[in-house]
Amino acid sequence: PAAVSWYDEFQRLYDTIPCIEVQALKEHSDQVLHLSFSHSGCLFASCSKDCTVKIWSNDLDISLQHSSNMRPYNWSYTQFSQFNSDDSLLLVSGVFVGPHNSSSGEIAVISMENFTLLSRVRNKPYDVFGCWLNETNLISGNLHRIGRVTSCSVLWLNNAFQGIESENVNVVKRLFKIQNLNASTIRTVMVADCSRYDSPDLLLDYEEQLAASSTSTCPVFDLGSDSEEGEAKPKQTAEPAGQELPDDGDVAAEDGLQQLFDDIMEGRVRAAMTESELETRVAELFIRNRTKPPEPNLLPTDSSSKIKYLIFTTGCLTYSPHQIGIKRILPHQMTTAGPVLGEERRSDEFFDSLDHVIDIHGHIIGMGLSPDHRYLYVNSRAWPRDCVISDPMQPPPIAEEIDLHVFDLKTMKEVKRALRAHRAYTPNEECFFIFLDVSRDFVASGAEDRHGYIWDRHYNICLAKLQHDNVVNSVAFSPVEQELLLTASDDATIKVWRSPRTVRVRHARKPRPRKLLFSWLMNQKS
Repeated sequence: PAAVSWYDEFQRLYDTIPCIEVQALKEHSDQVLHLSFSHSGCLFASCSKDCTVKIWSNDLDISLQHSSNMRPYNWSYTQFSQFNSDDSLLLVSGVFVGPHNSSSGEIAVISMENFTLLSRVRNKPYDVFGCWLNETNLISGNLHRIGRVTSCSVLWLNNAFQGIESENVNVVKRLFKIQNLNASTIRTVMVADCSRYDSPDLLLDYEEQLAASSTSTCPVFDLGSDSEEGEAKPKQTAEPAGQELPDDGDVAAEDGLQQLFDDIMEGRVRAAMTESELETRVAELFIRNRTKPPEPNLLPTDSSSKIKYLIFTTGCLTYSPHQIGIKRILPHQMTTAGPVLGEERRSDEFFDSLDHVIDIHGHIIGMGLSPDHRYLYVNSRAWPRDCVISDPMQPPPIAEEIDLHVFDLKTMKEVKRALRAHRAYTPNEECFFIFLDVSRDFVASGAEDRHGYIWDRHYNICLAKLQHDNVVNSVAFSPVEQELLLTASDDATIKVWRSPRTVRVRHARKPRPRKLLFSWLMNQKS
């Protein structure tokens, strides 16, 4: 939209893409898993299988500023990091090896003033990762098993400074408690700020693509809206029993459970029902009237500028993440003040419901927000079109080709056709993550085909392939200079990429040797 001419657009696409390797950082001794920039762009952090988090200074030539080894805290490796809004604190997430060799996650908070460790918070499962809600509060997760395929995910708000002197001040508060079915769990939490929507950096509003999204294989449905329930539901859901029951309060749910037990005892339930199916059906009947209803009118308005969205991966059919859950965080929930367990709950509000769910129909392997928090980009590997999941412990096969979907968080709709070019080869039963990043004009992603990729956000075209010697796990644009990109790989290397224009400018600034003056001086001496 800001282009003046096609020549200027050609020059932008040719000259401003960070596709020239200018530096390779090899200080890590094992696979590099994640990269994150500070908001000022002056620093960035890297996490690795060598169990260190390294802080780098982003000068003309990038240099290592600090390295923290997390092995003394019984960590297996570091996997994710994020700077808070004023760049004074760094959240580092990793895998913590606890008793009996059972791995769960842990989050550490490091001060950027003197690189001291301020606090540690348990995080389960470890691929919740964690994220900042505001300058001093971060979100972590916990998982409670209820049955073989049923569990409860609890999301906690934690104060980064756990050593508060007053015993009357909370350092932790429960945010949400969400029921999980069919072995699914909440993973990969992030926070979107609605206040940025009114001034987006880039507006992706193409009528043809919006029309195409209505027939997309990734339906978007709102759990809080009855009007969209029939037309936007995915083909297979995990709530057949719940939909058959009348919504008449606690009595209906109890009658449904009693009816199910009577059917089992009298042999009216089909013999093919497995133990997992029975557990899921009982859980659905139990939570039908034990769940707090979703927030009305999820879409942001002028009066909701202070509201934030909690975004995470989840599911309802199998343990591999195949849905995106969205939960509104209200202003009074953004502090640890108040009861530790949150607001008082009635017996019919034991669990929190999701305000919105986006079904991807595939294994989600990465998510990232645009700089203005308006658009959500999602890496996924598609399932077969007509697949049916009969066992939640056996997810469907997944495609090698990665689809990069784009969703508008203001309308909750998919607004662009999926970007494609990159591939992944990890089998469907394993959990893995390919991090992506979005700048004003570009979106970049890692891949398992030994390349990083860059696309243009305007034209949906792949602009560059960035080569490594192994899997590219993470990419990161500088938040103040989109012509600088970092890529991290299993080859234990971080590569620094700059645009042709930046490289020319940097070379022009270097002083040239004055050969003629040097020759004249030598002649004078002789």
